[in-house]
Amino acid sequence: MQNEGATAITAKRLTLALCAAGVIGGAVGAVAVNHNNAVAAAEAAARAPAAAAPAPVPAAPAPVAGNSPAAALPDFTQIVSHNGAAVVNIRVVGTTKVSQRQMPQFDEDDPFFEFFRRFQQPQQPRGGGRGEVVYGAGSGFIVSPDGVILTNAHVVRDASEVTVKLKDRREYRAKVLGSDPKTDVAVLKIDAKNLPVVPLGNTRNLQVGEWVLAIGSPYGLESTVTAGVVSAKGRTLPNDSVPFIQTDVAVNPGNSGGPLFNTRGEVVGINSQIYSQTGGYQGLSFAIPIDVAVRIKDQIVATGKVQHAKLGVGVQDVNQGFADSFKLDSPDGALVATVERGSPADKAGLKSGDIIRKLNGQPIVAGGDLTGIVSIAKPGEKVALEVWREGKIVQLNATLANANDKPDVADGDNLASNNSGAKLGLALRPLEPLERRQSGIMAGLVIEDAGGAAEAAGVQPGDVLLSVNGKPVNSVAQVRDVVSKSTKSVALLIQRGDDKIFIPVRIG
Repeated sequence: MQNEGATAITAKRLTLALCAAGVIGGAVGAVAVNHNNAVAAAEAAARAPAAAAPAPVPAAPAPVAGNSPAAALPDFTQIVSHNGAAVVNIRVVGTTKVSQRQMPQFDEDDPFFEFFRRFQQPQQPRGGGRGEVVYGAGSGFIVSPDGVILTNAHVVRDASEVTVKLKDRREYRAKVLGSDPKTDVAVLKIDAKNLPVVPLGNTRNLQVGEWVLAIGSPYGLESTVTAGVVSAKGRTLPNDSVPFIQTDVAVNPGNSGGPLFNTRGEVVGINSQIYSQTGGYQGLSFAIPIDVAVRIKDQIVATGKVQHAKLGVGVQDVNQGFADSFKLDSPDGALVATVERGSPADKAGLKSGDIIRKLNGQPIVAGGDLTGIVSIAKPGEKVALEVWREGKIVQLNATLANANDKPDVADGDNLASNNSGAKLGLALRPLEPLERRQSGIMAGLVIEDAGGAAEAAGVQPGDVLLSVNGKPVNSVAQVRDVVSKSTKSVALLIQRGDDKIFIPVRIG
């Protein structure tokens, strides 16, 4: 019985300790019952004959009030194992001009001046002067067993020779089936069969905060894997119309054109750009949504070229000031600043000052949303627009045109010639009320197109014509009247940004 007493004491002390630690709670009566049960069980165990001990079962951890169970970190090993063989290294040889190599042309005061659009393996020049030979590298991935490969357009731009290297070290000379600088997507083809391919996903189901994985060849280090999370979706960048996926996945020179995988092993994007002050990764990377890339790929494979749609409007974001002015509940939408004459927007009835809130039912939060949706649509597609105009919703319908089509200009606004035989080469229109308010220019004519003598003299589309030979002009008829009385040249006073300059144009 001495041993039984020791057992009982031990069980009692254990029960009290667990109560003190908060593992066993409840009323005192419940504690007493638990204690008595524990003592009884211990006594019974002491009297029972010895038996083989059962395998231990690990106890589940006690739940902590207010906290959900911690989610396990993703295991990317299976993704790499299954899909790594379909990721390729791309080497290019070509010629380029020195002025075209480094980075997009941003003003030094632009906050995106340090944004590098091209981050493939740095190209090494050979020779000197214009048209020198360069060598570069990037990444890509196989989307068809017969050798169709997706990569970035900037990886193979100006390339005279493209070599694709597989993970098993086989190398093939690749043909560029086509590329689209607007979306930065290119399609390559190698002469091979039964190649491994990556599964393609979609970006509609991709969520901010979701884990993603990149495979590529940064700095020439093939089959390098990096991981992170999606930090934003639908990100529109300066001089781009692609609704990028923003991530914090580490990508560096050489990753360009490589795949971005979700946790299911599906490709959801093509790594394309980074934001950097050093030329290397600094926490922000951007991928082209695979939905966009597939649409471009299908056009290139079918026709060898790409067509983009256009609505024909110039838009800007709606800030709080605009929201207050137009009596909007929130600063959402694309504010229509200009409407191209003869464009789908013009034919649909869009006006300067309209705010596009939805396109085909999809909310438009910023001007870049509208631009991104339209740019990846196909010419001829019909779209439904929800527009905020003068304090109420207006429904409009438009048929998108081809972005390569030139603007239609009414005959009355075309000053390519006049009845005296003088040629000026301008397409003009009056300033819209919204343009007057925003620019502070109360009188003048917007130059929509410049050709002939005016273009040769340096006049540019977007300039505002204030006067001709010192005479203010507010209508096409006034310009025509002044030009008709001139014989050799006219002096045009132009407003360009914040500057006013005179430009002489010969018209004889």
